[in-house]
Amino acid sequence: MEQLDTRIAYQNPWLSVREDTVRLPDGSTGIYGVIDKRDFALVVPWDNGGFHLVEQYRYPVRARCWEFPQGGWPPGATPGTGLELARAELAEETGFRASTWTLLGNLQAAPGVMSQYFDVYLATDLIPGETSREASEQDMRQTWVSAEDFEKMIRSGEVRDAHSIAAWGLFRLLR
Repeated sequence: MEQLDTRIAYQNPWLSVREDTVRLPDGSTGIYGVIDKRDFALVVPWDNGGFHLVEQYRYPVRARCWEFPQGGWPPGATPGTGLELARAELAEETGFRASTWTLLGNLQAAPGVMSQYFDVYLATDLIPGETSREASEQDMRQTWVSAEDFEKMIRSGEVRDAHSIAAWGLFRLLR
């Protein structure tokens, strides 16, 4: 597929939506909508045979969601490394700092519509501390669940965040 033209259809401080005119393999033309958003980091905090999860209200799906700590650089910030972002997100959302970090993988968030990637890090040897959550995370809750209970939460649909489930899969491959 060849890009012939592009235009920004919508933009805010967190993302932009562009519309590309493309030439398809058969020579015909079409349009493709793409969401461009900064990459993010997701942290799998592993501790005593289980995981530390966070739960927050996710406005787009109008529901509270259990997931691994994750997030991106705020608008206006100069992006650093994925590991720097992972460290910041873990501390911000859970208060934990980790002595040991392992990169589990780099995944595509939603390649059919979005250009965003995310790094998945395993954080171990956790040291508790104070959270420093953003205003939108004021209602965030945190809990520890055993690995067995986390798998039950996935099976029951209590955990539906695709990024967290993919990260759990990478964790299982490592173990």
